Amino acid sequence: MGKKAPGSLVSDADIENFWRDGVVCLRGVIPQSWRDSVAEAVEDWLSSPDCLDFTAYGTDMARAAGAEVLIDAGTRRGRFYSGTDHWTSRQAFRDLATRSPLAEIAARLLKSNKVNLYEDSILVKEPGTLEKTAFHQDIAYFHAEGAQICTTWMPLDPVTVETGALKFIRGSHRWKARYRPNFFITELPMPDTEGEAVPDFHKDRRNHEILSFVTEPGDITVHHARTIHGADGNASTDIRRRAVSVRYCGDDARYRFRKGVPRKPHHDQVAEGDVMDHPDCPVVWPLS
Repeated sequence: MGKKAPGSLVSDADIENFWRDGVVCLRGVIPQSWRDSVAEAVEDWLSSPDCLDFTAYGTDMARAAGAEVLIDAGTRRGRFYSGTDHWTSRQAFRDLATRSPLAEIAARLLKSNKVNLYEDSILVKEPGTLEKTAFHQDIAYFHAEGAQICTTWMPLDPVTVETGALKFIRGSHRWKARYRPNFFITELPMPDTEGEAVPDFHKDRRNHEILSFVTEPGDITVHHARTIHGADGNASTDIRRRAVSVRYCGDDARYRFRKGVPRKPHHDQVAEGDVMDHPDCPVVWPLS
């Protein structure tokens, strides 16, 4: 393994693996204090009116768009909860995105002089959640373009294949095809979006290598925004799969508005081709 610089959480080998495979797993890089703070904030969010039951929301949206949804309320056991941009209203998520090791890790992996925070998300699959996360590219949902964009994924529970570990299509960040966003619980593309439909790699894995990582709290995965990834449901009966993602943009990222994709409030204040700097897309590394 390549050497790490003194005090660094990222080695030369980690950087090489990230750019070769489109994803890297870093072990034991998030201290307990950060995990405890975020876990408490996730539990607070789950009991709040802001919490979105994605199993219900995604099903309704997919059906409205004409998708066949195979899992209905009568057969559903667990729940898949998800939401974005918690950093704008909850201090624990703001601190995680701006002051934890995540921002510097992203900068090192992206080989970027600075990074902007794009968004965060909470992803909770309770035990018995049948819904798979459809394979998708994160960049398809972003109003941003560039080679230096990534997603950090921080688990708060032990994660195995049984509980819904992420699956990454190795090297897919280098593919020329651009894919449409979908509704996560179905491969059906979102209406009025552009690009190709993402293949169902849950069923068709020919000629593609899938990478997946068993992780413990303290570990993270970081994947390129163009890396295609998905996940199975949580088939366990007693183990949760709580995780928080934070997405970052590097030096070469610029605003690019994608047809059919919901915009964030501040997008009305920026123009296509602008650098990402904005109070709602702040520079978080290096901190002044």
